Amino acid sequence: MALSQAFGEKRVPLHSQATGLTIIFEANDGAGSGDQRTLNDIAVKEFHEALAKSSDVAVAVAAIKALTMVVHNSTAQTIMGLSKDLEAAAAALQKVNPTAMSLKAGCELFLRYTTRTSALEMYNFDRAKSHLIERGILFAETSTRARVSIAELGSRFLRPNSVVLVHGYSRVVLSVLQRAAAQGTHFSVIVTEGRPDASGLKMARALDEMSIPTTLILDSGVAFSMERADMVMVGAEAVVENGGIVNKLGTYQIAVCAKACNKPFYVAAESYKFCRIYPLTQKDLPEERTPCDLGPLVPQKVQVDTPSRDYTPPLYIGLLVTDLGVLTPAAVSDELIQLYQ
Repeated sequence: MALSQAFGEKRVPLHSQATGLTIIFEANDGAGSGDQRTLNDIAVKEFHEALAKSSDVAVAVAAIKALTMVVHNSTAQTIMGLSKDLEAAAAALQKVNPTAMSLKAGCELFLRYTTRTSALEMYNFDRAKSHLIERGILFAETSTRARVSIAELGSRFLRPNSVVLVHGYSRVVLSVLQRAAAQGTHFSVIVTEGRPDASGLKMARALDEMSIPTTLILDSGVAFSMERADMVMVGAEAVVENGGIVNKLGTYQIAVCAKACNKPFYVAAESYKFCRIYPLTQKDLPEERTPCDLGPLVPQKVQVDTPSRDYTPPLYIGLLVTDLGVLTPAAVSDELIQLYQ
């Protein structure tokens, strides 16, 4: 089920095995929107707990679970009041990591849904609130299943004895490769080291545990190794309005190299990472730096610049494999309209 479908009157416990979220809905009889600081604290606490429970929980999914708890605990008596509580909680969540683009996208999707639910208020606010909680849980479940859908679609791109080049560590790309291996497809993987955090080591370790033949290379060795690869597959921190992506530093240069070598460049990304921004240059991205120790020999007056991500224009992207289907970069804007309409 797509996220646009998930956002489409029971006073019973609502529980999700997929997300681990349990809420007992009861009509509240309080007046006003309650203590907003308390609601913000609840949101941040639930967000951290969701991430701590499993390393596989995506940031956007954790945010949706946190905002669903805010709906449950809010004492607002109108959709407008509830929306204000959610907006303040979403702002508090984004302060946890102001540069996390998938966190921002997840919060925006949920807030957009609360405004679409306002029509229910004329009949019964408690029912409207119950619907929000139920569909918040459904949204989290749908987001959790997104990786499974992508793995099923993406595994079809791998041909027997093919060589796939991946960049750093990506849970969704790992799911695709795991699915292909489980289907009996024999292939090998080239993994970049993924500086500045060396996340490629984590990817290589995971692939090795699956008994998938893996070669770890230096980031600077991509062009040297590209002629051995049959395709490139990367994840994404965000998919932007024009069909480009924001991802780990080095993705852009890999895409440029792949195009020069006439190798297909695929992106695997969940639809909750579709983000309403339109970067034109690298300077348009929210600034984020990752510490990198280059040793004691760097001259004192030499500046070290270690951005954590870069923007890859749609020109260099072949297809995006998502839970909404396999999309061309040009189709992303249409899907964003569907998600936010």
